Amino acid sequence: MKNIETPYYLIDESKLLKNLKKIKYLKDNYGVKSVLALKCFSSWCVFDLMRRYMDGTTSSSLYEARLGYEKFKKEVHAYSAAFSKSDIDELKKFSNKVIFNSISQLKMFYTKVRNLKIGLRINPQISYSDFDLADPARKYSRLGVKNYKSVLDISHLLSGVMFHCNCENENFNKFSSYLDHISKTYAELLNKLEWVSLGGGIYFTKDTYPLEKFGKKLKNFGDKFGVQVYLEPGETAVTQSAYLVTKVLDIVHNEIDIAIVDSSIEAHMLDLLVYRTQAKIENNKNGKYKYMIAGKSCLAGDIFGMYNFKSKLKAGSTINISDAAGYTMVKKNWFNGLAMPSIVVKRLNGSYDIAKKFSYKDYIQSLS
Repeated sequence: MKNIETPYYLIDESKLLKNLKKIKYLKDNYGVKSVLALKCFSSWCVFDLMRRYMDGTTSSSLYEARLGYEKFKKEVHAYSAAFSKSDIDELKKFSNKVIFNSISQLKMFYTKVRNLKIGLRINPQISYSDFDLADPARKYSRLGVKNYKSVLDISHLLSGVMFHCNCENENFNKFSSYLDHISKTYAELLNKLEWVSLGGGIYFTKDTYPLEKFGKKLKNFGDKFGVQVYLEPGETAVTQSAYLVTKVLDIVHNEIDIAIVDSSIEAHMLDLLVYRTQAKIENNKNGKYKYMIAGKSCLAGDIFGMYNFKSKLKAGSTINISDAAGYTMVKKNWFNGLAMPSIVVKRLNGSYDIAKKFSYKDYIQSLS
């Protein structure tokens, strides 16, 4: 959009809808409910659309839970690696389910939330993750309870449990084996429960994913134990639905051509830097013009990646970085005092809304 100042995140509702329809398909055909993982995507400017297809939100903090309650206005699942007393005092006012990470916390706060649906995160000591940083089954993991006997001892306090063991898992066979393991290992517990959350990180909205087989697998699991199955899609719900739109400010040469854009991977797509993965730019792999695309911050490693283009870049050229919805807007920061990208939405009717613009006032108010 020529009249919108770069950089900005552009959320395309028509592309978002493609994912949401698959989420709704699982509910309509197999009874599977889905709650949006706010840790991945919290841009409530598109919640009016998302709530038509999803059942609520799941959170990792008090603020996320409150956001889900106020802006999504459906089910609120509240989880945290550890709650404070003040967290619980607030959460119990607007949460439907409170999921504890440990038995000690469950016992500590049980009397305060006993009128809610109480859950516990279980660590089955298996997982699917290509990154140790995101692996809940890593050595010394603090995420979830490992001791099965201790869980059975307090099972009368629970209405459900949560298993979150996947990260970008697009392999149905691996998911199927993981679910079979849970079914076999935790059968005694599962037969006592009302609901089970299988967490997020399952890439079932990918075009090649066997969605029907996935749905049947989940329905069979739910029917076998008489439980409501929940999924917690985050990136799966918003994948390929947004861009980070940037503009080339300068091109410098140091053995290779380097295009410096008016954005920063450190400030605006931090997750890529954390996991050392390259940004996705739609370009021609066979293009004869090769550039390193780099951010404008002072960080030497502020680099989006190496790309080929059909034509030469110049100052003023626009570069769209794709798949910029998950773990972007929730992680944006004021590093270097760089201008924070606006959030723009392309609505289903084709119109564009500038949902949020940031200014120096926002920057100065984030500090003291």
